[in-house]
Amino acid sequence: MTGSMPGPGPHERERPEGRRNEQGIRIDPEAEAAHEPRRAVLSALVEHEPGVLAKVSSLFSRRQFNIESLTVGTTVDETRARMTIVIEEPEPGVEQAKKQLNKLIPVVSVRELDADALQRELVIVKVNGEDPDKVHAITEMYDGTTLDAGPRTITVEITGNVQKIDDAIDAYKQFGIREIVRTGYAALARGERQTAEVEPEVKLTADSGVPADDD
Repeated sequence: MTGSMPGPGPHERERPEGRRNEQGIRIDPEAEAAHEPRRAVLSALVEHEPGVLAKVSSLFSRRQFNIESLTVGTTVDETRARMTIVIEEPEPGVEQAKKQLNKLIPVVSVRELDADALQRELVIVKVNGEDPDKVHAITEMYDGTTLDAGPRTITVEITGNVQKIDDAIDAYKQFGIREIVRTGYAALARGERQTAEVEPEVKLTADSGVPADDD
């Protein structure tokens, strides 16, 4: 005696759209949708201890995130440091970078800064010194400082946002750039907004581990 299961036949059943990977698992079309890369500035407050920078760098290397710059320095709290990380990734990559950073033990807080955040970078440029007056004029135009001037080379310093730095470098190319170094971005949120949002620490009772009542 043969029986049949109720429902549509194999050829009548609805099939989900999208291709499958090597294991036969269907890939969500939204996950494969093309996303244009965008520039994101991430501010990470981390514990100020040895090895933190290596852990963050290793994370980004394993995930193959495209890092434009990474800077780190101390804060008003000597036990913590701030990392400013600039990445160029499609939207899913930006969100993944934030999630992965939050999972690292030394990381206290991660936040993507708004477009109006205060962002600055420093560049030091060494150019040929055959036209010192013209070099000086360019330096003044970009509110720069001459650090060293000799018969063969002139070294200048410019501070500003990425557009100002890029424009200044383009202007110095006419003299012949010998060497250049950029610090990468340092950034803080504008006004009273906190750059890093840190939850208040919960006080625990010594014995039970239960949050203690405030007096």
